[in-house]
Amino acid sequence: MLVDSEVLALEVELAVLREQGLTFDRADYINRFMGLSYEAFHDVMDEEAEKQIGRRIADDIRQDLASRLRQTMIEKLTAIPGAGEAVADVTLPKAVASSSTRDGLERKLRQVGLWEHFAPHVYSAGHVAKAKPAPDLFLHAAAALDIAPSDCLVLEDSVNGVVGAKAAGMTVWGFLGGGHATDGLGERLLAAGAERLVRDWAEAARLLSAAA
Repeated sequence: MLVDSEVLALEVELAVLREQGLTFDRADYINRFMGLSYEAFHDVMDEEAEKQIGRRIADDIRQDLASRLRQTMIEKLTAIPGAGEAVADVTLPKAVASSSTRDGLERKLRQVGLWEHFAPHVYSAGHVAKAKPAPDLFLHAAAALDIAPSDCLVLEDSVNGVVGAKAAGMTVWGFLGGGHATDGLGERLLAAGAERLVRDWAEAARLLSAAA
């Protein structure tokens, strides 16, 4: 929800999976798999492939998918409109808790000029044993900030992220400013436990300013 990577990753992932013979309803795919860590994604795709085509595919797609995702991000990644201005105005302690790999997360944030707004509090799936939808990553970030989970507010744009943040005992708002926020995502974020929806970073900035 800081960088518009999910919509780029979605198209690359669906294309790679189609090449292997796997097909998905786009909305169902977003609901079930978006927000998973790199390793968790490959594990569940092995399960899906066994159901659909009777074989595992993770080893076949891992290198190609990583290469295509990296190149796509380098060529097309942008910050979500208003993200830089909004986070720069937040004076309260803040962190990034992302399912991306450590290197990938740093590369993306640096590429769009957001790294310095959060460093050193930038945490990836590699920082914990269990990534989203487990609560571990959110709890790790809260501990690093020395803030009680019950005092944390999480902005999340995936069902798996909302589930993880709620399990950590945090307040969660569903964010709809990313390019992938279609196909009823808002309703699914609310159903997963988000307390409200935030349309974009302009609205988030107003709400965060009022809460500070």
